[in-house]
Amino acid sequence: MRISRRTVLKGAAALPLAAGNPGFAALAQLAPAVPAASELPPILFVHGNGDHAALWLTTLWRMESNGVSRDRMFAINFTDPLARADDTKAEPNKSSIEDQRRELGEAVQELKRRTGASRVALVGNSRGGYSIRGLIKNGGGADVSHAVLCGVPNHGVYAWDAGLDNEFNGRGPFLRGLNEGDCEVTPGTAFLTLRSDGMDKYAQEDGRFVGKPGTPTGVTEEGPALKGATNLVLGAIDHRETAYSPRAFREIYKFIAGREPDRIAITPEAEVRLSGLVTGTPGGVPTNRPVAGASVEIFRVSADSGERLGSAIHTSQTGANGRWGPAKVDPTWHLEMVLTSAGSPTTHFYRSPFPRSSDIVHLRAARPLGPADAGAGCVVLMSRTRGFLGLPRDIVLFNGKEPSDVKPGVPGDSLSTLRLSAAETGRPVGALFNEERIVTRAWPASENRIAVAELTY
Repeated sequence: MRISRRTVLKGAAALPLAAGNPGFAALAQLAPAVPAASELPPILFVHGNGDHAALWLTTLWRMESNGVSRDRMFAINFTDPLARADDTKAEPNKSSIEDQRRELGEAVQELKRRTGASRVALVGNSRGGYSIRGLIKNGGGADVSHAVLCGVPNHGVYAWDAGLDNEFNGRGPFLRGLNEGDCEVTPGTAFLTLRSDGMDKYAQEDGRFVGKPGTPTGVTEEGPALKGATNLVLGAIDHRETAYSPRAFREIYKFIAGREPDRIAITPEAEVRLSGLVTGTPGGVPTNRPVAGASVEIFRVSADSGERLGSAIHTSQTGANGRWGPAKVDPTWHLEMVLTSAGSPTTHFYRSPFPRSSDIVHLRAARPLGPADAGAGCVVLMSRTRGFLGLPRDIVLFNGKEPSDVKPGVPGDSLSTLRLSAAETGRPVGALFNEERIVTRAWPASENRIAVAELTY
């Protein structure tokens, strides 16, 4: 049985599927008993390859809006989130399978200590699911009540004879070890997998998303499903939306709580406080290592023009721990966050209103201006971190037009770049993604400045 994209687009709810194998249904687990929101196990959220904790921002807000206490949730920030090309060979600022598993294990123990709980629930996206499965399989299952694996390439992004020590190779020793036997999950922990109906860039039969167009990957859209787990197909969502979308939130909450959430919408707070980390990209590698001596300024801006409304409402400088804030803002304000750090472009982040408080509003400077930007008077980026920019699936307009650098079909681009002439410095630039609209200002590239319309949803 399979849910068609047509059915999904008509608004039908996704159903648990047998993932292409009749044996999956027989091994699927029963939902846990129904606890009150205050009785849910503490939840630890685990980000994916090259990412950071802030991607779980809206998920945490939705959890809080359903009565889950903020102090019973935690989103890990792996020190070096990017995987090595060969897991057996060290690379600067990249992590091994064992590095990730060790850091996750430490985070589980800390969350247990902080809450007094005997077990926690783990929710992971993409590579984050590898560390979850590895931890549970290697003796950590007694600490984990639930494991929710969102868009995790459980059978590899590809399955090739070459590059067997890459952790994303389904034929390599790492994934073969996790998937050996008739049941691919560890008894004693309830497993749920969430996947896309063919729109996940890392669950494709063709290798174009891993640099080999026309070469069969050896995996299919059913790759994230596991024998022995409850396996759900969520519809025409992309790789990141398997974790960070409202649709994914419903299933994450329902699996852990044993009942439907009371609401999907985020309930605003009267007073909002924001803080986070400033992290760096040494050698061009994204890390979650703190950056000291960076300055963060926050301005309230016009929703229609991006123009500043008065002086800075917050100014801070990071210490050795890389933290900025806290800043007190109104939940209706559109914001400009200006990050200045040595060796990086001054980055002007334009953000939609923050309806709730958060201490994981993490900031990384935009990529350096490069040869492709030569001659541009201004460079403006449109960035969607919790999903991809899908054409024609989504309404994506940048400066009033569909961006030409976003490829249609399976969503695979999360960033679009707009280059303007020097004569256009200071003018407003609109970024529209479905119902979210952000207006930036164009800053001069000659001053090593970049503007970013960073989408929240």
